[in-house]
Amino acid sequence: MPDQDAGTSRTPLLEVRDLKVHFPVYGGVFRRVVDHVKAVDGVSFKVPQGKTVGLVGESGSGKTTIGRSIVKLVPVTSGKLFYQGSEITPLKRKGFFPFRKKIQMIFQDPFNSLNPRMTVEAIVAEALMIHFPEMTRSQRRERSADLLKQVGLEEEHLNRYPHEFSGGQRQRIGIARALSVEPEFIVCDEPVSALDVSVQASIVNLLQDLQEKLGLTYLFIAHDLAVVEHIGDEVLVMTEGKIVEQATARDIYENPQHEYTKKLLAAVPDF
Repeated sequence: MPDQDAGTSRTPLLEVRDLKVHFPVYGGVFRRVVDHVKAVDGVSFKVPQGKTVGLVGESGSGKTTIGRSIVKLVPVTSGKLFYQGSEITPLKRKGFFPFRKKIQMIFQDPFNSLNPRMTVEAIVAEALMIHFPEMTRSQRRERSADLLKQVGLEEEHLNRYPHEFSGGQRQRIGIARALSVEPEFIVCDEPVSALDVSVQASIVNLLQDLQEKLGLTYLFIAHDLAVVEHIGDEVLVMTEGKIVEQATARDIYENPQHEYTKKLLAAVPDF
């Protein structure tokens, strides 16, 4: 079990211990496994409740794989995942179902993550039908309208389709969908990287406002250190499947220790 101080619980909301996610490489006439890609290779960290931990690295570093393994979108090769002190690593679909209300994900591409054939109301209310089957249709619509207002959209948008919105608006819909089941922890998988620079700040500000209002905890995945600077309490720097530096956001920016971190900082425009 994760560590706890006597008298005062300090169990993190999420703890990752020695996580490994390896993908098989097939070759030969019979398509046998000839090697493995070590996307995540022995990663450990904790996410305290109510905080934002930034996970930063270039494309292919393994950061998105970590996020997807937490929400059970990719299988874990070895290691352990704990949520509020309970191990969730071995849980299958049925066993993990109660945690899906607590753990949600905001995806990188706000267009491809939304079903183009569904209205905004259907997209936002879909999880409500699964997790709150006792809700009536009018209650689901009322809840969906309230969620849209929380993310800066209007009730009239419920009847529209994803293609009728801008990239920033679509990401707000994705955020509303993630919030629909009242989660505690959200994996933000590069939620602003597909957006115009002018829109990125508004989405980051929205996430910060929602965190303060709803008491949310974030794992914020990004390739841009400048974005994480504004939202992260702690920053993990990742490359080639491993975390090479871990410190507070201030220490990372003022006194980076690892050469890879220094290169990432040097790549930030006007830093």
